[in-house]
Amino acid sequence: MIYRQFGDKKLSALGFGCMRLPVKAGVYSQIDEPAAAEMIDYAIKSGVNYFDTAWGYHDGQSEIVMGRILSKYPRESFYLASKFPGYDLANMDKVEEIFEKQLEKCGVEYFDFYLFHNVCEMNIDDYLDERHGIFAYLKKQKDAGRIKHLGFSAHGDMDVITRFLDKYGDYMEFGQLQINYLDWKFQNAKEKVELLTSRNIPVWVMEPLRGGKLAALDADDEKTLKALRPDEGVPAWAFRFLQSLPQVTMILSGMSDMAQTKDNMATFATDKPLDAAETAALMGIADDMIKKSALPCTECRYCTSHCAKGLDIPALIKLYNEHRFTGGGFIAPMVLGTFAEDKRPAACVGCRSCEAVCPQSIRISEMMKDFCARLK
Repeated sequence: MIYRQFGDKKLSALGFGCMRLPVKAGVYSQIDEPAAAEMIDYAIKSGVNYFDTAWGYHDGQSEIVMGRILSKYPRESFYLASKFPGYDLANMDKVEEIFEKQLEKCGVEYFDFYLFHNVCEMNIDDYLDERHGIFAYLKKQKDAGRIKHLGFSAHGDMDVITRFLDKYGDYMEFGQLQINYLDWKFQNAKEKVELLTSRNIPVWVMEPLRGGKLAALDADDEKTLKALRPDEGVPAWAFRFLQSLPQVTMILSGMSDMAQTKDNMATFATDKPLDAAETAALMGIADDMIKKSALPCTECRYCTSHCAKGLDIPALIKLYNEHRFTGGGFIAPMVLGTFAEDKRPAACVGCRSCEAVCPQSIRISEMMKDFCARLK
């Protein structure tokens, strides 16, 4: 197992994400505990010492099951992370109640790592509102030793993360971002990493395989990679890309079965960062994947000056591209929820004035209709 130094701690470079544990009969809330325990035992024997759970994972069952499984091991032999569920605004005034319950569910007296969960457009105002007392309470728990290290995870864009760090950055010991070779450009992951690095905040990685989308590639793309590294599997390339980033301390992977677990352990037995040619090949594959589904908006903004409804068309196209590529997901609906009702895709009247000035000849009115259909 590869390890990374974090202060006085030696962390396994691979962390076990507990959002996609094996389940019974396809029911997300019914974790197959014996299967999960077997996977975690294998991971621990392979050197993994970091486990990442959260209040909402597996409809609240992940913390409970992980608490039971990890209770079999000495407390000092592993690091446990959980998060305050700010993705639900109804939780904002319940930080003490939730934190105490999380300790109880996990059967521990402290969390090694604790995060503000999913800092994003939807909740940034509430996270920054001191009347909720979230930061004050979590800082108090850190001072008392019930949180060893305080950080955050974020799916928000650059301006959201910047606002959060402008207020709490001096207290953030790590930041967890969605980083993979596809999102390096597609979701501005490169700029987000640079932002954290500029503030001396170590980087944690979530979604290294983009929810499984990078675990398998088209035959031609796989052939390209095999020519460069004949013995490397497709999923390993995603991890090798992240091993190539010196800013990255922790890479989380949500493993769902023993085969995935064994494959990941084999990959992280060695540190094999990509060279320049390999990185260029991987970025080329990512560019092609995006081009196949994404509309080629360059954000020139000619369209916005011709929109009768004053819509932020480039922003909507960006969200549409994300939603279409992912095949759904929560990011676009989450962000659109922060838009005024009359600034969402459904507000488009189909006048096509924007299309007349679009240098890329994007059929914007058709995109708006399709976006509305996909959001239903």
